[in-house]
Amino acid sequence: MVESVHPVEPTGPVKVTGPVETAGPAASGEPDRRAPARSSYHHGDLAAALVAGALDLIAQGGLAAFSVAAVARRVGVSSAAPYRHFPDRDSLLAAAAAAAARQLTGQLRAAADHAGADPVERLAATAGAYTRFVIERRAGMDVLFAPALAGSRHPQLGAQTRALLDTLLLLVLALPAVASYRDALLLVEQHLAQAHGHAVFHLDGVFAQHRRSVDQAAAAAVATARMLIAGHAAGHP
Repeated sequence: MVESVHPVEPTGPVKVTGPVETAGPAASGEPDRRAPARSSYHHGDLAAALVAGALDLIAQGGLAAFSVAAVARRVGVSSAAPYRHFPDRDSLLAAAAAAAARQLTGQLRAAADHAGADPVERLAATAGAYTRFVIERRAGMDVLFAPALAGSRHPQLGAQTRALLDTLLLLVLALPAVASYRDALLLVEQHLAQAHGHAVFHLDGVFAQHRRSVDQAAAAAVATARMLIAGHAAGHP
């Protein structure tokens, strides 16, 4: 269940002064295999550059591409430099995951607002936004709730993931057929699971023979969300 998952340590707003390279949309599902260019930063902004570099590495190759050494190479600093700001690998990953959670929450809220007033359409729209985000940034629930980040080691790690889940919970609780808070949690879990599945299928090339685009994958997640909501309502007259 969603409530059993540990959240991720938040970081405050960061400002990178200098061109930190960002990954473009992974429409084909294939990581960018070009050698990353070094990023520049002014003194004092290294922590922000490291977080941005970590997010870009994850966007290109998934969580498996992340390491402190790889992030240091991308940013253009020594392998020891990140440890001036992050005591270990998990601390840097937590900071990157918190930034991703903040970005994803913003996109979910924007998608719901764009969908209008219908509570079904508002929730369904977030499925498409989630699927698109994972395809393009590869930072979905698997990164936000990575096993290495579980536990209470990071005292502030709950804020960003709680905001994300609360955004979805409020949308679910607005549906007329939701009978209880536990019922809402279950629907959030199912909603995220199907949206994440569409993203993974796209990234893994499952639909490659159909030449399905990112837009089509997101639209499929929205359509599945509508069916999921309708099925849930039918079971709760």
